[in-house]
Amino acid sequence: MTTNREIDAVTGVETTGHVWDGIKELNKPLPRWWLLTFYATIVWAIGYWVVYPAFPTLTSYTKGIWNYSQRETVAKDVSAARSAQSGYRDKLAATPLDDVKKDPDLLRFAVAGGGAAFQTNCAPCHGRGAQGFAGYPNLNDDDWLWGGTLADIEKTLQVGIRSDHKDARATQMPKYGLEKLLDESQISDAAEFVLKLSGQKFDAAAADRGAKTFTEQCAACHGPAGKGMQEQGAPNLTDGIWLYGGSKAAIVESIRTGRGGVMPAWGGRLDPVTLKSLAVYVHSLGGGK
Repeated sequence: MTTNREIDAVTGVETTGHVWDGIKELNKPLPRWWLLTFYATIVWAIGYWVVYPAFPTLTSYTKGIWNYSQRETVAKDVSAARSAQSGYRDKLAATPLDDVKKDPDLLRFAVAGGGAAFQTNCAPCHGRGAQGFAGYPNLNDDDWLWGGTLADIEKTLQVGIRSDHKDARATQMPKYGLEKLLDESQISDAAEFVLKLSGQKFDAAAADRGAKTFTEQCAACHGPAGKGMQEQGAPNLTDGIWLYGGSKAAIVESIRTGRGGVMPAWGGRLDPVTLKSLAVYVHSLGGGK
C-alpha cells in the first residue's frame, strides 16, 4: 500500500504516491464525459457483435441476429445496375460495331462502360489516360501495330498479343543477338540505319553497312522503307513513335532481344458486350481509324 501520498501544492490534487525522476503522479480521475463515452463504445461493440457478422469460426463466421451480408448487398446492387442497363446492353450486343456511333445515346453508353472497364482492366499497363509507357502502347496516337479500326481493336482485345489464345496476334521479332543471328557490330550498324530511317542523327558509314543487314533481315516485316506492316504487327520505323524508345541503346536492345511483349486475351475474361464497349472507348480516344 502506498503511504507517501500528499496534496500537490500547485493543483490541489492528491498524488498517487508514485514518483519518477522527481515527477509526481496526480490521482486525478478521467472526466465523466470521457468515461461515459468509453462505456458507450463498449456497449455499442457488444451490440454490433450480436447484430452483425463478427467472429470467425472454424468453417464460417457468426452471422449475427440480422444475418446481414455485405456480399449479398453488393450482389443485389450489381444486379439492379445490370437490370437498369439491360436495354442498352442488349441493344449494344445487337448493333454492329461500325453502327454504334450512329446512335448518340448508345455511343455514350458504350464509351462510359468501356471507360470503366478500361480503368479496371487496362489502365495498370496503359495508364489511366491510355498514354502508355515503355513497352505499353499509347492508345491516343494514330500509330497501331495491328490496326486501329474498330474491328482491329476488338480482335486485339479478344485474342491478345502473343497470349495463350489460339488466334493470338503472334508475330515474333527474332532475337538477333541472343540467338546469335547477328554479331554485335551488325546489330550496331543496323541500329544506325534505323536512326537514319527515323530522321535522327546517325553515323553515315555505319548506316550504309546497316542498310544491307536491314534489307536481308528486317525488310520482310518492316518493309523496304521501314514503314512497317500491320498484318505482321511490325512497327513503322520512320515516324518517331517508339514502343521501347528510339535512342541508339534502345534500338540495339530491341534488335538484340526481340522484346516480345505480351497482352492477355480478354475474350472469355470479359463478356462480349464489355469487349465491344472497350473497343468503342479505345477507338474514341482519338487515335482510332
